[in-house]
Amino acid sequence: MSQAFVDFQQVWLAYNDELLEREEFAIEDITLSTGEGEFIAIVGPSGCGKSTFMKLATGLKMPSRGSVRIAGQPVTGPLKIVGMAFQAPTLLPWRTTIDNVLLPLEIVEPYRSQFKKKREEYIERARKLLATVGLQGYEDKFPWQLSGGMQQRASICRALIHEPRMLLLDEPFGALDAFTREELWNVLRDLWTTQRFNVILVTHDLREAAYLADTVYVMSKRPGRIMARREIDLPRPRDLDITYTDRFTSLVLELRSRIGEIRKS
Repeated sequence: MSQAFVDFQQVWLAYNDELLEREEFAIEDITLSTGEGEFIAIVGPSGCGKSTFMKLATGLKMPSRGSVRIAGQPVTGPLKIVGMAFQAPTLLPWRTTIDNVLLPLEIVEPYRSQFKKKREEYIERARKLLATVGLQGYEDKFPWQLSGGMQQRASICRALIHEPRMLLLDEPFGALDAFTREELWNVLRDLWTTQRFNVILVTHDLREAAYLADTVYVMSKRPGRIMARREIDLPRPRDLDITYTDRFTSLVLELRSRIGEIRKS
């Protein structure tokens, strides 16, 4: 591998000095590297530190021990090259769909200082992005006028509008019905295939992890450690038909058995 894009080296995190003194860690001894444009998924039991990993990758938390580098640079604070989407879309109810999507451009430099001057250009960018996820015609709707799946599509557009180099997704489809969830897998797949930003996906859905990711990491119970790394050797581009094959089912069962072993340990 050439220079890693995400590079965790022996990373430990305790949430405060008192816990650090008692050596009570949320995650411990995480070493993990990903290449430019790689899509990884992190799975594991509830409370294992998956979301803590995300905070470290975005610079919202600093490690107690070890180092985190993103795009070759040490992480010393919140990163501007990151977009994030969560299980709850968290759209602002008083803003239309397009105004919700534009929000990062209003608050993140260098876009913020140019927003008034380039507003029409940014609106056009948002319209094109919304069209790619099937929301053309919904630009002027408010969140309460959208289904859950539509809100999550808008949330993903908001995370990508400032063209980040890395997208972090924390259970983004967990609250959706199975059909909508699979639709959005393909929306994400297509966006990633076109733009090739790095992705870190935290999920409890092993099918989701196996379908979308290049590599899946399995974390232990708290304190979270990387217990297994599984490269997903399914050919790309992937279609939902592959999720009904024996090869895919075996892969998911393998991941499930690893988590089952961790739960028993």
